[in-house]
Amino acid sequence: MKAKEKSISVFSKIESGLKEAIAFESGKGKARVQRRQIEISPVPHYKGNTVKRIREELNLSQKMFAGVIGVSIKTVESWESGKSEPSGAAQRLLSIIKKDATSIEKYDLIRT
Repeated sequence: MKAKEKSISVFSKIESGLKEAIAFESGKGKARVQRRQIEISPVPHYKGNTVKRIREELNLSQKMFAGVIGVSIKTVESWESGKSEPSGAAQRLLSIIKKDATSIEKYDLIRT
């Protein structure tokens, strides 16, 4: 395909897409994509005692727990002592583990 033909083809596709979007927005067209509205749960906020309780319920050492979460042992120690708090991503992972302790085995974070 020549460059000019390619440009016309791309332009035609863009033009067609814009016409579909305008028709859909004005209520005259059908959407080809299924849309859904979702709500994202707030990131939990676990402090030291809760982090320690989650780890102990899993029956893991700080070293093993650090490996599961993907942080250093010093980080877990710091969380549990209250010197620092887990990041948002770590908080989200902790909430998943807290709700479903089997998730760490289910997703091969540990192997027995």
